[in-house]
Amino acid sequence: MKREQSPTLVAIIDHEIDINGILGKVTTSSTGAACIFSGIVRGVTTRGSHQQTNRLEYEAYAQMAETKMLQISQEIRSRWNDVEGIAIVQRIGTIFPETISVIIICTSPHRDSGIFDAAHYGIDRLKEVVPIWKKEVSCTGEEWIEGDYLPQEGD
Repeated sequence: MKREQSPTLVAIIDHEIDINGILGKVTTSSTGAACIFSGIVRGVTTRGSHQQTNRLEYEAYAQMAETKMLQISQEIRSRWNDVEGIAIVQRIGTIFPETISVIIICTSPHRDSGIFDAAHYGIDRLKEVVPIWKKEVSCTGEEWIEGDYLPQEGD
């Protein structure tokens, strides 16, 4: 499949993530495998001690975030030639435990084409370079959760 025909979907959304709908947008007639990573809001978080999470509040600089998501999709395609479709979707707003907050999908003709590694790379890079902020709200208060992002040349 030619790269320009390979479907790519990147989005910052404020509503429920529809896995099947998104998968349908990055599936082609030659797709035989899809790797789907979904990040789910935990009800219990461990940072030193167990803490109940009531909800997470996500914010993003949407235009820049989607530009960075496109960059990640290009990086994936440059590393895994057999990846056909790529979807990177992040939900913002208030999200409760047991709810999907992010999804990365990579599709290809075969499961052994690197799509597992590609999806793993996609979520790691999203955490590294996409401007998304997360506030954790619990019964004991609120806390902005710091990421590990340190800008590097080319990010």
